[in-house]
Amino acid sequence: MDGSRYLPISEHGLIGDLRTAALVGTNGTIDWYCCPRFDAPSVFASILDADRGGSFELAADVPARTRQFYFPDTNVLITRFYAADGVAEIQDFMPVVDESREADRHRLIRRVICVRGVLPFRARIAPRFGYGTETHTVELVGGHAVFSSSSLSLVLTATVPVETDGVDVWSHFKLLEGESVVFALDRVSAEVSPRSCPIWEAERQFQGTVLFWRRWLSRSQYHGRWREMVHRSALVLKLLTYVPTGAIVAAPTAGLPEQIGGERNWDYRYVWVRDAAFCVYAMLRLGFTSEAEAFMGFISEHGIMRGSSAGGPLQIMYGIDGRCDLPEYELTHLEGHLGSAPVRVGNAATEQLQLDIYGALIDSVYLYDKWGQPISSGHWDEVSAVVDWLCDHWDQPDEGVWETRGGRRNFVYSRLMCWVAIERAIRIANRRGLPADLPRWRQSRDAIYRQIMRQGWSAERGAFVQGLGSDVLDASVLMMPMAKFISPADPKWLSTLDALTTDLVSDSLVYRYDPEASPDGLRGSEGTFSICSFWYVEALTRAGRLEEARLAFEKMLTYANHLGLYAEEIGRTGEQLGNFPQAFTHLSLISAAFNLDRVLG
Repeated sequence: MDGSRYLPISEHGLIGDLRTAALVGTNGTIDWYCCPRFDAPSVFASILDADRGGSFELAADVPARTRQFYFPDTNVLITRFYAADGVAEIQDFMPVVDESREADRHRLIRRVICVRGVLPFRARIAPRFGYGTETHTVELVGGHAVFSSSSLSLVLTATVPVETDGVDVWSHFKLLEGESVVFALDRVSAEVSPRSCPIWEAERQFQGTVLFWRRWLSRSQYHGRWREMVHRSALVLKLLTYVPTGAIVAAPTAGLPEQIGGERNWDYRYVWVRDAAFCVYAMLRLGFTSEAEAFMGFISEHGIMRGSSAGGPLQIMYGIDGRCDLPEYELTHLEGHLGSAPVRVGNAATEQLQLDIYGALIDSVYLYDKWGQPISSGHWDEVSAVVDWLCDHWDQPDEGVWETRGGRRNFVYSRLMCWVAIERAIRIANRRGLPADLPRWRQSRDAIYRQIMRQGWSAERGAFVQGLGSDVLDASVLMMPMAKFISPADPKWLSTLDALTTDLVSDSLVYRYDPEASPDGLRGSEGTFSICSFWYVEALTRAGRLEEARLAFEKMLTYANHLGLYAEEIGRTGEQLGNFPQAFTHLSLISAAFNLDRVLG
């Protein structure tokens, strides 16, 4: 495997229009882009197969160093090229449009500006539709290049001449100081006709996009330490929202490996109830109530709490349009990032039972009722029905928070979050004077508490453990004090924190569990889990170990990429692993920063 054909996962920035997103490499190449929405088949996917995936290359045509940064307080990405005879930059962005017909254009603008001297550039636009399975044609018509496949048509407009061989389009041009060139890639259809993008239009859309992101970010109420990192995380979470429905995807990518060369390659372009509910908490913490409101709308409009499958009212994940069926299959024609196969799309974990999602969702409803809008009567009826179901079904094995494929077990974290679901519902009922079977709810809540205390505690390990009656440690129990299940100063909790530190923490980085001690049904190992590392910071903070918490947090910040972005995991030598960027990691950074800053005063 020739590693030079692939940029590392961390060497990318993200742009988007709140409907879909694209990864832009530090070399100027767009190597991941799905159109017209997050979960659509890819148009550019050379991050998963350098030969068959397709890409939009744009770079200096001479040896050059590159640096990448975001235009301040926005999701407009700048990639700069420093060469012997000049300096130039690419400004990449997708205008965020409210008007639905224009929004369906999904315009992607790449503006190249020479800021010093002179610099030659080359561009090559090589889409490969349908994850690289569909053929397409190219026609040059009236200054546009029209790419047509059976499922999608894209139009490229450029302010320089382009050539084509009927499959790809390319251009070579030279820029003098102060000169610029614009490429715009639009989706076109019967409703959306081709439209050129002259230099003045690109400038207008650049200003509009900058204004949109700055106006949005100005609603943040966070003024504490690490503000730039917290705000960058908020901007990432906003990019992962699908505005038409209020859905929030776990990540904008599919198939990026948790272990290079391994088989842990999943599709994260869906709404995990847990991730999205935690996201609501992070957004509310910063003062962004409309995102929480939109997600609550997604939950109620798509009848998420009114499901009636054999596994219970909730599925663990849904499509961004609320659909329940996400069939998983392998793209065997793609070699995978650095040979990490198989590349999977869809997600078979929809079939899993993960009882912790009930706690995550009802906790977010509780917080929205507290900090956003009071719960509606209809919504309360749904919550009550879910809690009634949970009172009958909490005491059973499930696949657990980590979605293991090694069979169902009695996970302590699942029990903990069932306790959270019932406990928060009791709080809402008491605060609002709402009807509920409170004696029954309290009985179930207390039964869960006693079971965790008796069977979830290992005297031998001096710690709360992964499963009832087991001796295996698991980082998910870091949520115990955050969920207000146990006092952060409780001797049993402090002993657990010490045991986790000894067994699962490596230089502030935290492993989820030991796959050898707790087989998860998959081959290979994985990196440390970044959400667990931020949970660890928060657990140290709540335990009053502020020096350790602050150092662990500062160390975690050094593992971000050059833009402040994180994937799901961090490998042995600090490399980003898994889908990128990952909502889970960024929302836990926000929570850890918020709580640590508040305690530091």
